[in-house]
Amino acid sequence: MPGAIVIATLSDPREKFWGMLLALAPEGLSLSGVELASFEDLAIMVKDGEPFSPAVVFFPMHRIERVELDLPDGSLPSLSQRFLVKTSLDPSVVLAPRQGGTEPRAGEAAGARPVKEPA
Repeated sequence: MPGAIVIATLSDPREKFWGMLLALAPEGLSLSGVELASFEDLAIMVKDGEPFSPAVVFFPMHRIERVELDLPDGSLPSLSQRFLVKTSLDPSVVLAPRQGGTEPRAGEAAGARPVKEPA
């Protein structure tokens, strides 16, 4: 389902990516996001308003080990929830691929508005 936030586990070399699913086809997976190892750095960059462009990547199907929805696990929040708490921004907006030439600062993409936490 395009637009879903997922965690992709890859092999050869082993790595994990967190991002927005752009396409899933027999040939492979396309997503817009970051390596999971860079998640905390990304949240800090976005919170500080630094320019950020998500990587738009394609992984051939032979590298895909697992793709899972970014959902909470019991009392553990999802990465999306953690991102929202740290940045006050919806990860779906921040991870959406950019159109055009200049890169906006984090949170300045069209429709990127701080999300209010429920009371």
